[in-house]
Amino acid sequence: MFFVPLLQAAAGGTSSQTLMSVVPFIAIIAIFYFFIIRPQNKKQKETQKMIDALKKGDKVVTIGGIHGLVSQTKEKTVIVKVDEGVKIEFNRSAIAGVVNDTPANPKSDKKADESKEAEKESSDSEKAE
Repeated sequence: MFFVPLLQAAAGGTSSQTLMSVVPFIAIIAIFYFFIIRPQNKKQKETQKMIDALKKGDKVVTIGGIHGLVSQTKEKTVIVKVDEGVKIEFNRSAIAGVVNDTPANPKSDKKADESKEAEKESSDSEKAE
């Protein structure tokens, strides 16, 4: 249906009419590529890289929301230690992400460290008196 006017224009129309009817299709394809296909492929590559880099001792979260520590890795699965004496084997694809223990706001931690040091120094000076 969309190509009928395009074919009619190509058979007897001018080249500018043909070009103007093809430009929207090319624009739509470009929009789909840059806003849907390309970001999805990029995210998929990052996820695969993360799954391939799993190692013993990593803190992970599964797609089901289970938090644990990787205790052993196999070719297609990982064994996650959930609690003392509780280990669960998951497919590598079931790992949603690796948890970082870095604080979200490093400035607040610096302030907390500075206040702890100040308290320690004040308690040390009181003990010296």
